[in-house]
Amino acid sequence: MVSQPPPNHEHLDDQMIKMEVNLDDVSGEWLGYVMDLLFESGANDVFYTPIYMKKNRPGVLLQLLCSREKLAKMEEILFKETTTLGVRYYPLTVHRLERVFKKVTTEWGTVTVKEGMLAGQVVQRAPEFEECKHIARLYNVPLKKVYEQVWKALE
Repeated sequence: MVSQPPPNHEHLDDQMIKMEVNLDDVSGEWLGYVMDLLFESGANDVFYTPIYMKKNRPGVLLQLLCSREKLAKMEEILFKETTTLGVRYYPLTVHRLERVFKKVTTEWGTVTVKEGMLAGQVVQRAPEFEECKHIARLYNVPLKKVYEQVWKALE
């Protein structure tokens, strides 16, 4: 199953759900596995926060964002693949910026830059990390040098 990304135009997505569970008896390896399953099943985002639970036990707060239609699948994964006995979820609205993709040339090759547009104006820019990492490894240059060239080319 492949997650369907949201459209690239600026919009409000009012069909989102934030889900969360507290876990105090799951290993880091399991958490990585669960994150992969959630993303593969259509979660838009998955993240962990260290917390302290009852009796001052260290734990992890697992949170995820997904579309309303993915709720049942996400619950199934959380109940089957973690030790939780309950899942909290909240309706959520996400304001998504328009996304525009630009190609920037560096001395080592081309890098895609994602631009976030608010009311037609660029307010965010981010080079595609995987492309920058590939160039850094291929040409044995520091990753920060690749980023520096991308930022310079954008000016």
